[in-house]
Amino acid sequence: MTNRRTILTAGLIAAAVTLAGPALAQKTVLKAADVHPLGYPTVEAVVQMGKKLEQATNGRLSIQMYPSMQLGGEKEMIEQAQIGALQIARVSVGPVGSVVDNLNVFNLPFVFRNTAHMRAVIDGPIGERLLKEITDNPKSGLIGLAWMDSGARSFYNKSKDIKTVEDLKGLKFRMMGNPIFVDTANALGANGVAMGMDQVMNALQTGVVDGAENNPPSYDSFGHVPVAKHYSLTEHLIIPEILVFSKRAFDGMSKEDQALIMKFGKETQLEQRKLWDERTKAAMDKIKAAGVNVITITDKKPFQDAVKPVWDKYGAKYADLVKQIQDTK
Repeated sequence: MTNRRTILTAGLIAAAVTLAGPALAQKTVLKAADVHPLGYPTVEAVVQMGKKLEQATNGRLSIQMYPSMQLGGEKEMIEQAQIGALQIARVSVGPVGSVVDNLNVFNLPFVFRNTAHMRAVIDGPIGERLLKEITDNPKSGLIGLAWMDSGARSFYNKSKDIKTVEDLKGLKFRMMGNPIFVDTANALGANGVAMGMDQVMNALQTGVVDGAENNPPSYDSFGHVPVAKHYSLTEHLIIPEILVFSKRAFDGMSKEDQALIMKFGKETQLEQRKLWDERTKAAMDKIKAAGVNVITITDKKPFQDAVKPVWDKYGAKYADLVKQIQDTK
């Protein structure tokens, strides 16, 4: 019922724009959505893209941002983009990976050496190829515009400092609801528990889980710092996110407008990264000021060795792509 209401709402918004009257016939408002709030780097990057479009077209094209899940979660956002009720969405690899399987290579633990390596991959031929696979896949209904940075995910918990693989043994960690991520926690000796982010605070407070894992901005913004003050920079998952455009809407635009969308969309890749780096530094400063024990893991090889069963189970099909990623300097 919620999904239907969400899509209906988006459709009504689209209708309102379409029926705005002859005076506004030449103006097009592109609707963009994100699960994050205003001020979050992914949201602000798209807002900046809208300002560029307005300037380049003398106000003929603009973007209206709907943040904070106003138009539903990522699954609903993709569905709306596919029917043209929503034009722009910032989504995770997971929902699109169900259609474009090669994207799932980014879900493998330690597939990137560090965030700099991840950026080199998405800025190069591999990143371009995977965006093109989104665009060229008739089942996706989406145009792949750009990659967005979501940092590195690391473990935090309320019990103890995690310095070695052995320190993870027996601890229960909330993981995103993907078998690869749960299996990753289990391979490291922890107990992976799949649950929604909205349930994590209560689970931490009641002992259902001992901790969770996330990037610094999310660890801070979700309010988990006061209840889980041990943060170990394992960086076991580094998963970029994707900015997509509705193919149905794109096909209805002029070649000139399509070129503007592609140009300004691509520029958001580096603009969002700058915002992300600023936000990450601010979050880490807050985390340390709050008295969190931030543990830097200098030798990640034992952690990488421990997740070999995950690679054995999920990685074989991506062998060629993994080699290209590993060869990227």
